[in-house]
Amino acid sequence: MRLSEIHPFFYHARIEQKRFFRFITNWRDRKQFSRRKEDTNFLFTCKKHQSLLRRRLGDSDPILQENKIVNLGIAASKIDGVLIQPDEVFSFWGLVGRATKKRGYIEGMQLSRGEVKTGIGGGICQLANLLYWMVLHTPMTVSERHHHSFDPFPDEGRVLPFGSGASVFYNYVDLRFINTTPYTFQIRVWLTDRHLKGAIFVNEEMMHSYHLEERDHQFYQQKGKKFRKNEIWRRTIDKRTGDCICEELLIKNNSEVKYEVNERELVTNS
Repeated sequence: MRLSEIHPFFYHARIEQKRFFRFITNWRDRKQFSRRKEDTNFLFTCKKHQSLLRRRLGDSDPILQENKIVNLGIAASKIDGVLIQPDEVFSFWGLVGRATKKRGYIEGMQLSRGEVKTGIGGGICQLANLLYWMVLHTPMTVSERHHHSFDPFPDEGRVLPFGSGASVFYNYVDLRFINTTPYTFQIRVWLTDRHLKGAIFVNEEMMHSYHLEERDHQFYQQKGKKFRKNEIWRRTIDKRTGDCICEELLIKNNSEVKYEVNERELVTNS
C-alpha cells in the first residue's frame, strides 16, 4: 500500500508535492506557453462544437449543474481568444489558473479517485472535454491528456463517443497540445443559455480536414465487474479530392462502469 493511501494527510501532502514540482517545471518553460489573445475571429474554421450545460447525470443534485455553469463561465473567459502560434504550447491550467473561492468558483461535481465528489471549481472538465475534441480535428499535437479510469454515468444526452474527453486536476493533471505547424490557431469558447460552445480558427486555409469515428464499442463483464471499451480513429481527408490520406488509432478505452447496464448489452469475458 502506498503512503498516500494510509491517511488523508499523506494523500494531500503528495498532491501539493506534485503541484509544486509542476509549478517549477512551468516556470522554467514559461516562454513556450501561449498567452496572447485576439478578439476578432480568424477567417478559416477548423472545428466547431457544443455541449449541453444541463443533462441528467445519474441521481446527482441538479444544483451542482447550475454551479458548474458558473465555474465554466469563469474558466472559459480565461481561454477565449487565445492564439497558439507555431511552436507554442497550450496549457489548460496555464491559462485557467487555480480554481478558488476568491476567484469566484463555487462547489461543483468532481470525479476523483474512482468516486463522484464535490469540490470548488467542479465541472470545468466539460471545458477540457470540448477543447480536446476540437483539437483532435486539427494538425496540432496533443502532448498531455489524461482520462478518467471509470465511466460514472450513462449516455443520456451524450453527443461525443465514450472516452473522448480529458480529465484535469490542478495543476499536474493538465491538457496540453503543441502547435507543430506553420499556422496560427485561435480558440474561442463561450456559454449560451443551453450550451458550452467552442471553435478553433486558423489564419490560413488548410488543405486537410479530420474526421473521427468510434469503432468496436462494447460493454462486457469480467470477474463480476462491468466494463466498457472502444476505439476512436481519425481519418485525414484531402479537401481537394475528398480522398482519405491516412487513418490512425487515437484512443483505446477500457474502463469500469459505475452504473446499471442492460444485461442484453453485456458480453461475458473470461
